[in-house]
Amino acid sequence: MPIDINAIIAETRGKNFELYEDHVNPVFVKVLRMLGFNRTWVRGEGPYLWDDTGTRYLDFLTNWGVFNFGRRHPAIRGALQQVLDSDFPGWVGFDAPPLAAALARELVKRMTPGLDTVYFSNSGTEAIEAAIKFARAYTGRPSTAHLAKAFHGLTMGSLSLNGEASFRRGFEPMLPGSSEVKLGDLDGLEARLKLGDVAAFVFEPIQGKGVNIASAEYLLGAQELCRKYGTLMVCDEVQSGMGRTGRFLASQWIEGFRPDVICLSKALSGGYIPVGATITRRAVYDSVYDSMHRAIVHASTFGMGNMAMAAGLASLSVLDDEKLPERAIELGTRFRKGIEAMVPRFEFLKGVRQRGLMIAIEFGQPESMTLRAAWAMVNKMDENLFAQAIVLPLLDDHHILTQVAGHAMPIVKILPPLNISESDVDWFLDALEDVMIKLHKFPGPAWEVLKKLGNHALTSKRREGRVSTVT
Repeated sequence: MPIDINAIIAETRGKNFELYEDHVNPVFVKVLRMLGFNRTWVRGEGPYLWDDTGTRYLDFLTNWGVFNFGRRHPAIRGALQQVLDSDFPGWVGFDAPPLAAALARELVKRMTPGLDTVYFSNSGTEAIEAAIKFARAYTGRPSTAHLAKAFHGLTMGSLSLNGEASFRRGFEPMLPGSSEVKLGDLDGLEARLKLGDVAAFVFEPIQGKGVNIASAEYLLGAQELCRKYGTLMVCDEVQSGMGRTGRFLASQWIEGFRPDVICLSKALSGGYIPVGATITRRAVYDSVYDSMHRAIVHASTFGMGNMAMAAGLASLSVLDDEKLPERAIELGTRFRKGIEAMVPRFEFLKGVRQRGLMIAIEFGQPESMTLRAAWAMVNKMDENLFAQAIVLPLLDDHHILTQVAGHAMPIVKILPPLNISESDVDWFLDALEDVMIKLHKFPGPAWEVLKKLGNHALTSKRREGRVSTVT
């Protein structure tokens, strides 16, 4: 009897959190319940989600940048349906898959000159793992350098490049020779590179944790140092690529910048089928696959599947046809101007960092005595809490999904789909204004919610003897 997926969805609806708690990750379910994210989602379309009450939500979380094209984009869905309806075989093993060749060609067209060869994998962290191996093979060196606050994935090699200690705890030791340098500190980078053992300097042009934008001066200076000391530059565009910042790659905003390796994933999937890509120079690639005996020395069983390649091809087509990078610039400016206009009115609101539709809203200590006391109280309970005072009412009162930008950061990050409307931008700006008005009333309902969350966080710390899971 054929399986009925719709029947399974209907049968588990309303029970999914209990089942997930029993059989998958009970701690994460506790976090969802504490933050009010234990909604039962029943439908997704474009930039919207609907829960089981029929309420429509604006998704500005987009699974950390997967849904650049929104959900169920008809052109991407249509391409995948063509694959499903075809008898064209995939995963033959010993084969040169046509769709993979076509997607590689399309990606190379969008790269800076010299990046002409593509390795396909299944995720962003796999794309980074490939880059680490390629850099080691090409340079003959064992070490890597990465930036403080970096995030490149959670498999072992990528984790070794992670700038947040809480992710690494319990998994040490990391890959030997993994060194951290500060964003903007060229002297520190040179001191590390001049030792002569660094295969790759791995960086995000815009860091996902905090939306810290690397300056052109820093990246061009880092490029000069890497060339001087024979280190490859690995540019992680997993979140910042695919048109999000107004260019195909965020690094393409910098004239004369030529990294040796680009890593892509997330939105390349079209929001349907996981896919990762590591794009590099032919000489780097050939240092890995240097003989027929080593023709598949780095490979992935599920890489280059027909569905994933079709999703990538369709995503690139949509990006071009709908002029979404240009749209990201236009709408990003609308967000920035709207948020900046609020800054003089609200003491907690300090500013906005934005490139295209990769946006961080920054909060900080206020000036007035009463609000300063409230700020101190919340941060004493848990340094992760304050940003949730924005995230929670945006979700509960205004039906907008967002999240904090990273551990112990009073920053809310938004990653909207690139094809949202002006009215969606205004929906968010009106909601943020309302949240700010209520947050600046102390005591008030927002602070009662924070107090409750803080008590939960303190209990969790005492019970577990470690950092709170509220991030």
